[in-house]
Amino acid sequence: MNAPTNATQAKERLYAQLATSFKRMNRTMSQNADLWEQMQVDLHSMRTFAGLDAARFMTIASSLNPEEPEVIDAQRSSEEKS
Repeated sequence: MNAPTNATQAKERLYAQLATSFKRMNRTMSQNADLWEQMQVDLHSMRTFAGLDAARFMTIASSLNPEEPEVIDAQRSSEEKS
């Protein structure tokens, strides 16, 4: 069998580097997919929190500022007198 030449050794070294790069890229893509999945979970949690917080705000605002017709009419008549 012939001894490997410098060109053959260089080609094998480059293929080994390429294989290492593909492994690293595959690992990075897997981590990226995991991060995207976690981000989707976080976004869903944020939407839920924002909805609950908005509902709580509207409930408190409606209890602090009742919009009964009598109250509104009283406010309007007192403004008109001023």
